[in-house]
Amino acid sequence: MINANPVPGTSAAVDFVDAPDIRHFLSGLLLFNGVDIRSVGPFLARTHRQDVKAGEVLISPNIRNTRVFVILSGALEVRLESADSPPLTILHPGQCAGEMSIIEEKDPSAWVIAARDCHVMVIEQDILWRMINVSHAFARNLLVILSSRVRSDNQVILDSVGVLREFERHAVTDALTDLHNRHWLDNMFRRRLERCLKDDTPTSMVMVDVDEFKQFNDRFGHIAGDRALRLVAETLRNNFRPGDMVARFGGDEFCILLPGAEVEDALACSERARWAVQNATETDPAAPRITLSAGVAATEAGDTLEVLIARADDALYRAKLGGRNRVAS
Repeated sequence: MINANPVPGTSAAVDFVDAPDIRHFLSGLLLFNGVDIRSVGPFLARTHRQDVKAGEVLISPNIRNTRVFVILSGALEVRLESADSPPLTILHPGQCAGEMSIIEEKDPSAWVIAARDCHVMVIEQDILWRMINVSHAFARNLLVILSSRVRSDNQVILDSVGVLREFERHAVTDALTDLHNRHWLDNMFRRRLERCLKDDTPTSMVMVDVDEFKQFNDRFGHIAGDRALRLVAETLRNNFRPGDMVARFGGDEFCILLPGAEVEDALACSERARWAVQNATETDPAAPRITLSAGVAATEAGDTLEVLIARADDALYRAKLGGRNRVAS
């Protein structure tokens, strides 16, 4: 495509910029968009084309880079962690690589590797600076490329933050019921309980259990059991107060912390949830019948989370002994 190193100002450079196909081709590249090719022609004549095989490394971290590679055909991959890591992005014809490390005068921070066989236009560092000095349009295009690179990096960061938040959500969320899980309960219930005790705020806890759930699973199967647990979870969400903290304790047990609630308030919420579950299965003839038992305990001075859970669990045991499908304190 481009002659190898003719001296600027010679007839080779003039012939180069006068070639219509060359001018048309370069005008299609972002870096040369709107650039008067005659103004940079002597320097363009000192660029050259390089054939790159798939898998060939053009740029490596911690190795000084002195070239800009403009992709003429094929594609280049940018990889961050290692040369074998999945590509962060793919560069296509018209895009370039290597400009940031030259502008910053720092070693590259990523690998640039040919995704497949490529042709690239190679611009040496000193030629790049000379074209910047003689052409405002060329300098503007380079700024546009750098700006788009920054925006792309910002989007990668935003996407990474989104993925991280999704991982965090899964780490504290029960996959079946979409309630908070035991890990979240141990952390957040403890912190809220300590704050309530410090502020002398009345607080109650409710332990909920699906009655005879093992027999239910044995009779109707685990798919029906999963549906039952999701129904219970949704019912608890809808029948306790917005500020109450609902979590799946494990298996068919659920735990609710009610900051600011006396025992009577917790009993009323629990009874409302118990009735709602019973009513949901009684009014649907196709639904297997399920019922809840619940135990309620109020905080006492010096309580820990474990002590409060144990007291609510004792109350739940009393509800079971009393015949199930009831609330006890």
